[in-house]
Amino acid sequence: MPTNIAGHAGDGNFHVGFTLNPNEPKEMAEAERLNQRLVYGALSLDGTCTGEHGIGYGKIDFLIAEHGEAVSVMRAIKTAIDPDNIMNPGKILRVQAI
Repeated sequence: MPTNIAGHAGDGNFHVGFTLNPNEPKEMAEAERLNQRLVYGALSLDGTCTGEHGIGYGKIDFLIAEHGEAVSVMRAIKTAIDPDNIMNPGKILRVQAI
């Protein structure tokens, strides 16, 4: 699969852009598989699932793999500050409104 990679040598971030047809399920599945291998590889080396852009829709599923039980604390803080879940719902944490 054609891919471009750009990085920041100073802090170790790199960004992967897969060249694919989003209307082709096989290509999308292959890109997802490759992305998961890259992320879990980085985590196995004590790296992070994300760089300077933070957690968002594309990385939210990796948050628990990286931060473990700390995610429960993050959810509790988010719920205390935003009980109606109106501030950027689903962007970093998946929480339910109270």
